[in-house]
Amino acid sequence: MEENIKDRVEHGYAISQGVKIHFAALGSKENPLIVFIHGFPDFWYSWKDIMDNFSKEYFVIAIDQRGYNLSDKPKGEKYYNMNYLVGDVLSVITHLGFKKSIIVGHDWGGSVAWALAMMRPQVVDRLILLNSPHPRGIRHTAEKLVSMLGDNVNKNAYLEAFDRSDFEAMLHYYRQNYPREPYALDSSALTKVRVPVLVIHGLDDKYLLAGALNHTWEWVEKDLTLVTIPGAGHFVHHDKPELVNRTIKMWLNR
Repeated sequence: MEENIKDRVEHGYAISQGVKIHFAALGSKENPLIVFIHGFPDFWYSWKDIMDNFSKEYFVIAIDQRGYNLSDKPKGEKYYNMNYLVGDVLSVITHLGFKKSIIVGHDWGGSVAWALAMMRPQVVDRLILLNSPHPRGIRHTAEKLVSMLGDNVNKNAYLEAFDRSDFEAMLHYYRQNYPREPYALDSSALTKVRVPVLVIHGLDDKYLLAGALNHTWEWVEKDLTLVTIPGAGHFVHHDKPELVNRTIKMWLNR
C-alpha cells in the first residue's frame, strides 16, 4: 500500500486568492467528501494509510498546506495567518464542487480544522482531530514545540517533499498563529463548534500534552468523542494506523 498509493492518487490544484493549493485525491466524487489537513513537518502523503482505507466509501482528499511540497509558497509572514489557511481549505472544497465535507486535521492541520469549523461551520459536516487539542487548550502546553518525525515513516518520501517545501514558510505558521508569552487563558468571545467532534490523542505526545484536552467539552455544542491511545505519540496515525482507522470508521458509521 505504501509504495503504490502515490501512483494511484490523482493530483489537482485549487486557487486560493492567487495561491495554488495542491491536493491528492482517491475514490469516487459520487461519495461524500473527506478532506485531510496535515501538520508540521508533513505533506499530503502523511495520510496514505487512512486515504486507502476510506477511499471505497468516500472521496478522500489530502492537501499540501501552503508552504509545503507542491503547493505555492507565498513570501511574507502575514500570508500564513489562520484566515488564509482556512481559505485554502475552502478553496479546495469549492473547487471540487462540494458544499460540505468531513474535515480531518493533525497538528497544525488540526488547528486549521478547528478554525474552519468555528469560522465557516456551514461547510463542515463532522470534525476529526488527531493530536490537535482545541486552540484554547493548546495555551496550557504552549511552552513546548511540536515533535519531529518518528521512525515509522518513508524517509525518502519526506526528504523529497522537504526539498520542495519552504522551511521559512513552515515557521510562519508559528509566528502568525501560535500563542506567545504570557500564556494567559483566551478571554476573547467563544465561538463553539457546532458539529460532532472526534478527538484522537496519542498519550505519549511529549509536546501537545493530554492536559490540553481539558475543558474541550465546554467549547463544542454537539457531541464530543474523546479517544486516548497509550503507546502512541504525536504522530498517532503513523504509530497506530489500524487503531486510528478503525476508530474513525466506527465513529463515522455510528
